[in-house]
Amino acid sequence: MAFLTFNGVSKRFPGVQALDAVSFSVERGACHALMGENGAGKSTLGKILAGVYTADSGELQMEGRPVAPADPLEARRLGIAMVHQELAFCPNLSIAENLCLGDMPSRAGWVDRTAMRARARTMLAEIGAEFDVDQPIARLTTGQEQLVQIAAAVGTGAGVIVFDEPTSSLSIAESEHLFELLSHLKSRGITVIYVSHRMSEIFRLCDSITVLRDGRHVATERIADTTQDRVILQMIGRDVELHEPRHLETPLGKEVLRVENLTSPGKFEGISFSVRAGEVLGVAGLIGAGRSEMAQAIFGLDRAATGKVWVKGVELPLGDLQAALRSGMGLLPEDRKRLGLVLSMNCRENTSLAVLDRLARLGFIRLGEERALAKRYADRLRVKTPSLETTIAGLSGGNQQKVALAKWLARECSILFVDEPTRGVDVGAKAEIHKLLDELACAGLALVVISSELPEVMALSRRVMVLRGGKVAGVLPRAGANQAALMRLMAGVEPAGTAAVSPG
Repeated sequence: MAFLTFNGVSKRFPGVQALDAVSFSVERGACHALMGENGAGKSTLGKILAGVYTADSGELQMEGRPVAPADPLEARRLGIAMVHQELAFCPNLSIAENLCLGDMPSRAGWVDRTAMRARARTMLAEIGAEFDVDQPIARLTTGQEQLVQIAAAVGTGAGVIVFDEPTSSLSIAESEHLFELLSHLKSRGITVIYVSHRMSEIFRLCDSITVLRDGRHVATERIADTTQDRVILQMIGRDVELHEPRHLETPLGKEVLRVENLTSPGKFEGISFSVRAGEVLGVAGLIGAGRSEMAQAIFGLDRAATGKVWVKGVELPLGDLQAALRSGMGLLPEDRKRLGLVLSMNCRENTSLAVLDRLARLGFIRLGEERALAKRYADRLRVKTPSLETTIAGLSGGNQQKVALAKWLARECSILFVDEPTRGVDVGAKAEIHKLLDELACAGLALVVISSELPEVMALSRRVMVLRGGKVAGVLPRAGANQAALMRLMAGVEPAGTAAVSPG
């Protein structure tokens, strides 16, 4: 008998049928994958199971008994926990306070902080993570926050854990640690619902797979009985063609960006490189290597940064965001929800955020032009939304990412930093974004693409700069930027004879 069963589960949001009579079963102690394009309903299904949403119709069963968690606390009592794709912590509270927030230990009516810290350390130790439990969550990197969230789910003693894109912010080493943890959870009889767009992970970790498309169930099969090509076709209903980037065939233009000896205390030191028009420079490195911090400093978001930055031969004052914008620079940040979008605004308003100065007349926005601009980029990026007036918070993660990118495309930047461009994005949307970045390079933009996915960096870039411990470990040409060479530089294991080209 199936351990967990979804019977005709449906869920509708304003203007969107997120799930339409979805039915399938999951075995006890299995790692069961959920796959589909962005907006297919994967996360919605997981959130219904975890008590975040309530189904409009249909039924959930555990061991043949109906369950309907009305909220996450009730789900926890039923033995269900969820590791969310988008991190949901109180940034001003400590790690210990966040881990114990739903069940704070107390003594005589007061919070027992000694017991709280001890419990937090135990939860972190369960997944092999070591953090100072008194430090605020706000000080952690996105990857570190992800690990804390995993500790919170595992530490509840849940029998069912939903992992929604758990490796999207993890380094290679952290991902490998997570995979070992998942094997440990399975050996304890814990059932894992694993939502991911990374096909290699699915075929490595999971026993069975359910594919959703447009909110409907397409197939549930054993991993041993399917293939990656078959799953892709089930997900998107079409073949995904992968091509060599066209910008590699076009001659490079003049130098657009030059950085010399860029330093920020405690973050990175002595970073130097240049990028020419029409070039894609990839940036690789482990989490904490300083990749995102470097981009933010060049973009004027780090007032402590020193060094020199030139844009088209003109020196740019550091720590001046407006000067960076005027120079034609844009930054798509890693954390789209906190730094890339205004969740309370709609798609139209988010798309035009970076060009309001061009759309305004006498202090008023020309709505006709704003709508036309938003529609142009929504069509170009194939954003799935009921309307341009739909609140951005109601879109799937991949479609939010497309709108965050559209904002900078609308500004027509000459230099664009793209940090984790396809984080949490499905295989079809990833191919579309890669094609778009290639088109931008062909049009003469200078692109700096930061990614934790080495295949993505290798596929897109002419050169790859590797950061390690806040310093440039090396810059490899495309021909020499294979995964083994990049990982050696990232880890500091450089064999004799390895040659890295100069940062310029």
